[in-house]
Amino acid sequence: MQATYARNLFPVSGSKVILILGLALLAALPAQAQKYRGNYNFLEFQQKPYYFGITLGYNTSTFRPFQSRDFLRSDSIQVVEGLSGPGFNLGIVTNLKIGEYFDFRFLPTLSFAERNLTYDRRTQLNASTRTISSVFVELPFHLRYKSAPFQDKRVFVIAGLKYGFDVASDSRTKQAESLVKISPNDFSLEYGAGVQFFFPFFIFSPEFKISHGIGNSLIYNNNLEESTVLEKVLSRTFTISLHFEG
Repeated sequence: MQATYARNLFPVSGSKVILILGLALLAALPAQAQKYRGNYNFLEFQQKPYYFGITLGYNTSTFRPFQSRDFLRSDSIQVVEGLSGPGFNLGIVTNLKIGEYFDFRFLPTLSFAERNLTYDRRTQLNASTRTISSVFVELPFHLRYKSAPFQDKRVFVIAGLKYGFDVASDSRTKQAESLVKISPNDFSLEYGAGVQFFFPFFIFSPEFKISHGIGNSLIYNNNLEESTVLEKVLSRTFTISLHFEG
């Protein structure tokens, strides 16, 4: 009687339960396969918690000058502008996965840059230019968000902070007493986007990013008119990078 009562409570036998679970698993497999269909190279890299690489880049850098109150009282300087100059980057990529869609990235980079401050004067036909050629040791820290993969490709966006130190700065030389001084230290906010292409042995990622300096780069000199007409100077950089990771 007890066995009959138990069968009435549980009319599905153990074999039927196993069969139902098996069918449910088989039904789920096509959905999982569909998720990774065409992402064969991606699956190889998906197993790695971290990986390394190199980065090559081209940059254009400039200054954004802000006028001071003394600019309105200046009799000679009419306009102060920042003009961009070319440069290139060479660095190392360190990538740590945080879940399926996020990465923490550290990219120590050697960056060569050229920036210019141009002064238009009433007494001169041609503008005078202060050119700052820099060699930065940069330490960017980025957080990256990636889309779901499709055909061994995925898009991503990045955001983070960067510290840079200009090892070629002339701000401490005697010649700099007669020039606008620019601090060798620079802190920047960075953001950008790119695409990952997964190949059998490496990941190729073209990327663009914009850097906004968040600290005043101007070293104020009260005895120099080119300095007193400025309140602050912020750096701006646009970079196109090619990452090779694996």
